[in-house]
Parts: sequence; C-alpha cells; structure tokens
Amino acid sequence: MIGDPARDDVKMGALASRQHQRDVGAQVDRLRADCEVLFGVADSAAPAGVDPDRGAFFAPVLLYADRPQSVASVHEVEAFGPVTTLMPYDDLEQALSLAALGRGSLVATVVTHEPEVATQLVLGLTSHHGRCLVLDRECAEESTGHGSPLPLLKHGGPGRAGGGEELGGIRAVHRHLQRCAVQGSPTMLTAVTGEYVRGGRVTESEVHPFRRYFEDLRVGDSLLTHRRTVGEADIVNFGCLSGDFFYMHFDEAAARASQFGRRIAHGYFVLSAAAGLFVSPAPGPVLANYGIDTLRFVKPVGIGDTIQARLTCKRKIDRPGRSAGDPGQGVVAWDVEVTNQDGAVVASYDILTLVAKRPA
Repeated sequence: MIGDPARDDVKMGALASRQHQRDVGAQVDRLRADCEVLFGVADSAAPAGVDPDRGAFFAPVLLYADRPQSVASVHEVEAFGPVTTLMPYDDLEQALSLAALGRGSLVATVVTHEPEVATQLVLGLTSHHGRCLVLDRECAEESTGHGSPLPLLKHGGPGRAGGGEELGGIRAVHRHLQRCAVQGSPTMLTAVTGEYVRGGRVTESEVHPFRRYFEDLRVGDSLLTHRRTVGEADIVNFGCLSGDFFYMHFDEAAARASQFGRRIAHGYFVLSAAAGLFVSPAPGPVLANYGIDTLRFVKPVGIGDTIQARLTCKRKIDRPGRSAGDPGQGVVAWDVEVTNQDGAVVASYDILTLVAKRPA
C-alpha cells in the first residue's frame, strides 16, 4: 500500500518531487511500447491517508519483456521509481548476458540457495555492478533489500551507474583525500612521516626502550640485542611444549630431502626466542603485548644458526584517559627485525604493546 508513511499499513511513500513523478511516468510510457503490463498503471495511485494532489505518489508497475535480447529499451531506459521489468532467460549464461546489456548498475541481487549458482552469477556480475547481494533463505528475513546502502560503504557503481564502486571502511575515505608519494632516504622518510622506516637512523642508549614511559619514547629509539644460537634441544623442547611435531622440525631424512636441506626451527620458536632477546623482564611501563602485524618468516633458521633481533619504536598512538585523573596509556608499534649470523633477515614483523604514561 502507498500513502502516508506514518501509517503502519503503508509500505511505500511518495517520490522525491512532482518532476520526479513526471519523469518516472514518461519512462514507463517508453517501456510500455515494448513490454506487457502485468500489474499497475502509471496513473492509478490512490494513496492512503493523504490527498493525492499533495504528494508525488506513483503506484508500483510490473512489466514483462518477452524478447529481452532484441528489445533495447528494457536495457537503456531506467524508470527511477517503483517499476520492474521481468525478463525470461534459458540459462545462467543468458542471464549474465542480459545483465551486461544494462551497462552497469549500483547493485544486483542474486536470489538462490545453491552455492554453485551464486558463485557463477556473482563472478559474472561483478564487472558490471558495484555490489552483489546474495539473497537466500538464511538471510532473507533480515535483508533490507539491495537498494539500501550499507553503513560502511560509499554507494556507487561502474559504468553509467555512477562511475565508482562500493567502497568499504577506509577505502571510501581515501577517495576523498589528496595523496602524494614521497621519495627519499629511510631517515628522511622517518622525519617526514613521523613513522620509523626500516634502514633509517636509530637512537640507542643504555636505557632499554621498554623501560621508558609512553611520553619519553621517541620514534627511532632502538635496541640491538645479544645473540642466541639455536640448538636441537630448543627445537625438541618447543615441539613438546607446543605439540607441534611437524616433520620439518623432527624428521631428519624428510627435511634433508626438502628445499631447505635440513631440519629447521619452528617459526613461532623464532618469535619466542626473539622476544626472549629483547623483552625487559622486570615490571615497568610496558603493560602487555597487544598484537602482531605484518609477520613474515623470511628465511629458515636451522640447528646451529645464531639469531639476533633489533627492536625499534616505529609508531606511537595516544589513548587519553577516560576520566579525570586517569592519564590513559599509549599503544606503541615496534619494528622487529630478526637476523642470522650472516646478517640475513629471518623474521620481520611489528609488535604492538600497551605502554603506561608517566604517573602524575
């Protein structure tokens, strides 16, 4: 029912304006020349609870195109209102070809409960649509319809539909920002961006970086650790502790036949051993490990290899207190580079720690 949206029984309100109403009517007239009207007539709006002359009401119209492959108007004319045209197809490939004739749209809806059908259609539709809504019996009840923009997306589509795409989260923001690439030495890039770039100048001192409060830490504060040689007992003990008995760590013959040519240490043992090299064990400003980003195991570590770590303050994120008298705390991202006895990088990652602020 169309009419006053304040009424509980009304499901559809008015169009945006009288001009909009006239435009939709004109487009429907063009479509009716090539299509059969299955439901509704353009001038049949009888809105509930409101004078029809006081709103741009338009009744829903359902059309049917018997030969959609040979009728251009059903693909070229868009009646931007409550108007739908049914188009028959013989198989999914023909359905995709019909969708392509529309030359792009904001959103397409695929209604199916068959994963294989959904996969084929979504892969075929993505080049012509900004977003695809897959509607099945599990999500149908909570779906708001494909025309409702999602809160984290910028609503746009390829082709004539908007010249954009559906952009989620930070990607949508990037479209509205001016961006510039900066080229320079790692030290200069660190100074310009305020974030440590590996290879740049670091600052070392007798005070362990983990012993500094958040306010006292500076980007570039760094620690080069002592060394540790990995033995077979390390691998066996870590395997027993973790339950990880992967053959590359324990099967001498299989490991020798592998691309590494020898048994190697667990990647997570390397992380743990590196932490043992750079962590300051006594209570201090560092409160907790917050996470690990950008982790890569670059080169294997074998029995007899010697590892060393460099820990550098990469980035600081302030977190103000939530109440008066609460100084809050900060998040510090540390660049970690683990190398072997030849100076080759074996592991690279960022660790995030919660760091206390100086007491008032």
